[in-house]
Amino acid sequence: MSVRHALLALLSEGPKYGLQLRQEFEARTGEVWPLNVGQVYTTMQRLERDGLAESDPDDTAEAGPQKSFRITEAGSAELAVWLRTPPGADTPPRDELLIKVLVALRLPGVDVAGILQAHRRHIIGQMQQYTRLKENAADDLSLLVVTDAQLFRLESVVRWLDATQGRLRHHDTGPARATGAPAAPPVSPAIPNSPAASKGASR
Repeated sequence: MSVRHALLALLSEGPKYGLQLRQEFEARTGEVWPLNVGQVYTTMQRLERDGLAESDPDDTAEAGPQKSFRITEAGSAELAVWLRTPPGADTPPRDELLIKVLVALRLPGVDVAGILQAHRRHIIGQMQQYTRLKENAADDLSLLVVTDAQLFRLESVVRWLDATQGRLRHHDTGPARATGAPAAPPVSPAIPNSPAASKGASR
């Protein structure tokens, strides 16, 4: 997530002071990503250094909750480019769960199927938390958008875990691997409260 560009977006609405930037950032992102004031000022210092933002010329206060900032012309241009530029996807991201599974596949005596199921249960628990949050979001559009994004992301991870477990079963019972050992246990029940199954619920 680009905090610097999110702050530029807030400044594009007009000058704002540091504490206000933090409060509005959290409100606009459904309060899912906490942001401390220190991070705000560190980011604003870099934006000023890069000529994308500037302190209010009429503000003589030192760095603090009442220090005011405004976006520059270069900052507006940078924001416009960022909004229209797709995220980089040249190489797969370093996903910790994927790395764990890849490592487990090479370790002797490791119950890979059990590892997959443990992570699946944890992720479904997260999905249930976001579903409850979504149900209580009422008309908070920002929070609804955030919870939808998280639910779809988590659902895709569960589906990948299911596919991986299916490949593991097939690999363990294939002709080249047949040893008489029992296959991995079947996957757990379908995903509860799938976003795809209830995509109209938040409308």
